[in-house]
Amino acid sequence: MAKSKVTPIRRQYLEIKRQYPDTIVFFRLGDFYETFDEDAEIAARELDLILTGRNIGKDQRVPMAGVPHHAAEGYIAKLIAKGYKVALCEQIGTDTVNGLMPRDVTRVFTAGTVIEPGMLDAGRNNYLAAVVFDGNQAGLAYADLTTGEFATTQLNSRRALGEELARLSPAELLLPENELAISALDSEVRAISPMAAWRFEEGKARQTLLQHFEVSTLAGFGCEGKPLAIRAAGAVISYLQETQKGAVSQIQRLATYSSDRYMALDMASRRNLELVESLDGSSKNSLIGILDRTVTPMGKRLLRDWVSRPLLDIPNLNARLDQVELFFENGLVRDEIRAIFKNVADLERLTNRAISGAASPKELQNIGQALALIPKIQAIIDGLSSQDRSLAELADQLDPCPETADLIERAIAEDAPANLNKPGVIQPGFSAELDGVMNSSAHAREWVANLEPREKKRTGIGSLKVGFNKVFGYYIEVTKANTNLVPEDYIRKQTLTNAERYITPELKEYETLILNAEERILDIERRLFFEICQQVGSAADRLLPTAQAIARLDVVAALAQVAANNDYVRPILGEDDSLDIVAGRHPVVERIQTLERFVANGCHFDEGERIQIITGPNMSGKSTYLRQVALIVLMAQIGSFVPASKATIGLADRIFTRIGARDELHAGRSTFMVEMVEAAEILNHATGNSLLILDEIGRGTSTYDGLSIAWGMVEYLHNHPRLKPRTLFATHYHELTGLADFLPLVANYNVDVAEEGDNVVFLHQIVPGGTDRSYGIHVAQLAGLPRDVINRAYEILKELERHAPTAAVEPSHLKPAQQIALFPETSPVIEELQDLDVTAMTPLEAINKLYEWKRRYTNDE
Repeated sequence: MAKSKVTPIRRQYLEIKRQYPDTIVFFRLGDFYETFDEDAEIAARELDLILTGRNIGKDQRVPMAGVPHHAAEGYIAKLIAKGYKVALCEQIGTDTVNGLMPRDVTRVFTAGTVIEPGMLDAGRNNYLAAVVFDGNQAGLAYADLTTGEFATTQLNSRRALGEELARLSPAELLLPENELAISALDSEVRAISPMAAWRFEEGKARQTLLQHFEVSTLAGFGCEGKPLAIRAAGAVISYLQETQKGAVSQIQRLATYSSDRYMALDMASRRNLELVESLDGSSKNSLIGILDRTVTPMGKRLLRDWVSRPLLDIPNLNARLDQVELFFENGLVRDEIRAIFKNVADLERLTNRAISGAASPKELQNIGQALALIPKIQAIIDGLSSQDRSLAELADQLDPCPETADLIERAIAEDAPANLNKPGVIQPGFSAELDGVMNSSAHAREWVANLEPREKKRTGIGSLKVGFNKVFGYYIEVTKANTNLVPEDYIRKQTLTNAERYITPELKEYETLILNAEERILDIERRLFFEICQQVGSAADRLLPTAQAIARLDVVAALAQVAANNDYVRPILGEDDSLDIVAGRHPVVERIQTLERFVANGCHFDEGERIQIITGPNMSGKSTYLRQVALIVLMAQIGSFVPASKATIGLADRIFTRIGARDELHAGRSTFMVEMVEAAEILNHATGNSLLILDEIGRGTSTYDGLSIAWGMVEYLHNHPRLKPRTLFATHYHELTGLADFLPLVANYNVDVAEEGDNVVFLHQIVPGGTDRSYGIHVAQLAGLPRDVINRAYEILKELERHAPTAAVEPSHLKPAQQIALFPETSPVIEELQDLDVTAMTPLEAINKLYEWKRRYTNDE
């Protein structure tokens, strides 16, 4: 479409759209934001808008859809949630240029850069992350514009990167254009945004960081010598500057960290243990759903971080536990401080909104109200600090910032409007300039207010009225019956059916004074408010540590509240690899299981017992028990009390879980393939200090294949010099119980049942010893399978058990250095298979043949 054939405003739009091709442009036209062309079709479809059209030239019309400017935030939020980006194009200034109002994009909304409270979850961070690769190594940086958090790290493997992304769950991930084919990471992020590869170059990234922080070296940030960390961090700042139009002043510091300080948890383990959301996607029945009794938004975010990132540092863990214990033992103090916290707004995010100039008058007032409560919090903490030095340090970190609180109280009117579009934000007496304009305006308004009775008296016209409209301004209205009484200084302005409207030179002067004063008052208040925001933001180095201290106190008080409500105990932590839990309980199941009493179970590992084979019926509680042990260990390593009567826990560097059946059809993986991939990850990355939770390994394939794989895994975990981790191995392969006879670190446990005739009662109690029954048919009966199916199943079961092989499998005689060929060139088994007519065999004959081969060839040395 030739430019000369379209309207000027169309040319203006196309020029702006050309700069933001992958973004939906909200183009301001009067009181609406309009979208055009394909953007309009997308907006109409995703936002349920009416798709109209607009003439852009002779016989030319394009699709158009718009939203009111005052409601735009809600519509933008919906588009962001659906994975789109939105560029906000505003009218710039008040004067036209060549008959056209200047317009420019003032901000780009993306999933990782939104700062509006209505678009955010107050209880979780909204991270923008960037990743760059060099071989198997990776650089990762992430930032939260709403809190000012900015961190970077360099990782030695893509597996470690996947674990960090699983922890962060970033809203948006930045990748170089040439690194987009990383489908293995797709499930960890909600939106992926490509960036030009040169933005990730080390020289460019370093220069971006140096300029942003106004420093000459990055040594003070700890990232010198970590080129990939620098490249990722530089890309984050570059993207923020581009989308926020340079306004990223809230990013004031950069932290370089190492993931080695924290327990490693892969995505499968986080999902299986339901740390921050349950398998149905809600947080209600997750671990955090039980632990989160925080009452401030900062506390909610910090607790989520603790749960997502368990520590490997006993001194820090004991410091957390000391604080939890202090509040646990002082219930009245706990209740008092939590009651105060309920009135503390999100000081962390509000401070950053003030820094960026995006705060509202009410939000500044909320900062002031939060600061007013700090002395009360300090007094409570001072009363406890004699019992715990770390609490005294938190009390010192709390700063009431009296100058800031006083500024807000003096500056912001108590009944200030919600935004700066109406006057009345600034308190009278704060600004002499503003007071002067307001006094002049008040005098003019008073003169106009008294004009009507004054003119009635002067003219003798009792029906005379003084009014105002946007077209003519102020006027004096006189009915036609009284026009003969109109004074000579009245100037006729408008004729109506039954009246005439007049003005006077003096009235116009006061009108000009009033109208100009309103504009001046709004301009002055906006300027003053922005200056106040800057002054509040300048105290960020005191406000943000205060917010962090409140968050810490909120979390430990909340954990103490949960411990008191649910009968938790303080765990004893050690550097060894032992584990001793007495009467442990599943923290989630015990709270949602209301129809029957939850049965507590212990767990014990020491140097002489490293692998526990757990057998027992379906639905007896094996999976619950496995998760329970893992969650108790994890809770201890975030600094929480645990659901048990006693717990002594050697720190776990990793928790691995292989639980449940799940396919990944989008990645071409069957259920069994997913299971084997996860099992391989465990065997390749576990250490002697890990905790392994393995549930039904091998069930996704044939019985003998599955049994063989499970058997081989147990031997590998037991024999490999790098391993011997604490392992809970639940299985229905009862043959595995024989491993305890020749593997000294293996012990058998089972879930107890009581049999009364044909009735089976699950006792849910873990007891020593193995079992040879799964009671699967009984479970099928409980599930409602037809009686004919159940009866026939019992008949078949008896027949299979009567003919089942009973010989035990010999232990592995392979030395560690020996390798078995996966596909040997010749094999007597293969030769016999070639001569065997499988189609003519019954299932029972096939099983017996397999047993015969097993006995024959495993005895051949």
